[in-house]
Formats: sequence, structure tokens, C-alpha cells
Amino acid sequence: MGLCEKAEGLFTQPQKHNSKKMKLNLKIWREGGQYKKGQFVNYQLDNVSEHMSFLEMLDVLNEQLIAKKEEPVSFEHDCREGICGTCDMVINGHPHGPNAGTTACQLHMRFFKDGDTVTIEPFRAKAFPVIKDLVVDRSAFDRIIQAGGYISVNTGQAQDGNAIPIEKGTASRSMDAAACIGCGACVAACPNASAMLFVSAKVTHLATLPQGEVEAKRRARNMVKQMDEEGFGFCSNIGACEAECPKEISVENIAILNSEYLSAAFTGGKE
Repeated sequence: MGLCEKAEGLFTQPQKHNSKKMKLNLKIWREGGQYKKGQFVNYQLDNVSEHMSFLEMLDVLNEQLIAKKEEPVSFEHDCREGICGTCDMVINGHPHGPNAGTTACQLHMRFFKDGDTVTIEPFRAKAFPVIKDLVVDRSAFDRIIQAGGYISVNTGQAQDGNAIPIEKGTASRSMDAAACIGCGACVAACPNASAMLFVSAKVTHLATLPQGEVEAKRRARNMVKQMDEEGFGFCSNIGACEAECPKEISVENIAILNSEYLSAAFTGGKE
């Protein structure tokens, strides 16, 4: 056999991909619909591929429930690429699952074992009321953003990225804070259901850049006020928010928020 024939064989021979299958015991919180009182319901799911994402596994479960004319499990999802933050659920006691820096949609079944019991429940917080099953109302975050998480200064026509000189460390700090996707994992992880990490990320993101400095004090005051009105708790200072954050937002931002808020308090929130 010539070299060309050997090379051709490499591309024409079918490749075998062995996919490990597993059986899982799912313990899922059901609330709403036929489940008037919230409760855990057990399901057994067979032939789960290790290559599935966690949400794809739930899709398979729902297909089976629909085929049996049972009510499917409600859960949120959108991009399924770890960008939007809507796949908010607690998996085995961890918001978004046990893998660090990972959203639920990017958690794959290869991290589970055959026969595992997987407990799935919604984010627990007074400010995040359960709508149905694993879906919670996170509109409190939207109202916090509306209170001050924006820049209203007229900056004119958009400038090139390098038109305003910004020190590298400052720009990096702002970009790191801007990575927050507002999923609410920090609230679910905190024993006091505090939203300090979320608010501090939004404040740091804007306050450290020249365009956001103009409204910095007013922003910190208004966003903290709205956070308190929504019923979020005080910071517990144990760092669970940072540990469970899928974007690994640093608690150092909370120190920046405290500094901005105290500055606003001393000046009456005026610029």
C-alpha cells in the first residue's frame, strides 16, 4: 500500500467514540403548578451521557416527563454559553454546581458518577421569590441597576478605545468587575442573602473609569439604598460569594463600594 492510500485510510475509517453512560437519581425542588406546596420530587434518569451539559440532562428529563404527560421541570436558560447568567440553580448545595468559575449551563455530566444523587433547587433569598420550580424572580437586580448602575453623562460621539489615557491597573480593575453577569449566585451563597458583591462589581466597574467618576458618589448611595429596600441582607464577611461566583468576582470590590459609599455619606451624595 502506498503512502497516499495509507493517508486516505486515516480519513475514511470511522472513528469510535466511547461515551460513558450513567444512571442518576435526581432530587428536584418543585413549586407551583400541581405542586401547590414546594417539595422535593425524586426522578431516576438512565443513559445519561457524560458529554451532556447539565441543562441538556434536564432537557432529556423534561422530554420523558412530557412523553408521560407529566408537568416538566421549569428552569431558566438562554445563551447556554456561560454569558447571560440566567441558568441560576443550586446543585448539590452550590450555586451553579460544585465546579469553580462555572455556570450551570457549562457544567458537564462527566463530573458526576454513575448512581449519584443530584439535588437541584432554586436560589434561596427573600429578594428572589420563587416563580415556579427552579425559576426565581431576580428583577430586584434590575431595579438596583436602574437606581444608579449607568452613566448618564453626555460623552458625545464614541471615541476610540485608546483616546482616553487610563492607567493599566485601573482599566484592568474595571474590566474584572465588569465581568459580573448578575446571575445572583453571590446572593444564594451568602448566609445573609447579601447582594454586596453584585452591587460592588457594578459600582467598581463604573466608578474607576473617568466617564463614571462624575456620578460616582450619587451612584453608590442610590444603589445601596435600593439594595436595602429590596430586602437583601448585610454582608456576612465569610467570602462565600466570591467562592461561588461563576465569574470569580473579587470581594475586594466590596471594599471599594464601602469607600465610595462613605465618601458619598460625608458629602451628602453630591458630586
